[in-house]
Amino acid sequence: MSRKFEQINTVEALLEHYGQPGAPALRKVAHQMTPLYRAWIAASKLCVLSTVGPQGTDGSPRGDEGPVVLELDPNTLAMPDWRGNNRLDSLRNIVEDGRVSLLFIVPGSNNVVRVNGGAWLTNDRELRAQFAKGPRLPAMVILIEIAEIYTQCARAFMRAGIWSGQDESVGLPTAGEILAQMTTGEEGGAPYDAAWGKRAEKTMW
Repeated sequence: MSRKFEQINTVEALLEHYGQPGAPALRKVAHQMTPLYRAWIAASKLCVLSTVGPQGTDGSPRGDEGPVVLELDPNTLAMPDWRGNNRLDSLRNIVEDGRVSLLFIVPGSNNVVRVNGGAWLTNDRELRAQFAKGPRLPAMVILIEIAEIYTQCARAFMRAGIWSGQDESVGLPTAGEILAQMTTGEEGGAPYDAAWGKRAEKTMW
C-alpha cells in the first residue's frame, strides 16, 4: 500500500469518533432465548457462522430446508454439520477456540438477529438423528451456548437493496471458472460447472 492512513487503534479514539451507543441498542440484548427471539430464529433457514482460530477467522454460510438451528433449551442451540468439501475450516476453529457468532437471515426482512457465544462439537448419534434426512445423518452437530442475542440494524440490507428481486449475478465468474484460473486450467471450467448441480443433489444431505 503506497499511501499511509491514520490508524484508529484505541477504544477511546473509536468512541471519541462515534460516541456512545443509544439506549435501545443496549437494552435489546438478551442472554438466552426469549419468545420473540425464538420466533425469529425458528423462521431462519440461513445463517452465517463466524469462527476464530489459530490460523485466522472463518465465515461460513449455513442453510437448511427448515430452521437452520434447533433450540435444545433457552441457553443452547444445535446446528447440524452436513458433509461438504471437508475443508472443515469452521470445525477446526471451534475445536481450537470455541468463540462463535451467528447471523440469522430471513428472506424479505432487512432485520437480522445475531447470536454470540461459545460452541463445541459432538457426534452423538441420538442428537444427530434429530436432523435425519431419510437415512442420512449429519456428520457432526455444533452446540452453541448463547452469551447474547440481539437484533442488527436494518440499514445494511436497506443500503444493499438485497431483497429487490433483481438478479445482479449476470456476468460474474462461475465456481468452475475460478477453479480453472487457480489451477491454470488443470481443473474446473465448463465441465465442472455442468456437473455441479447433479453432484450437489446427491450430496445435499
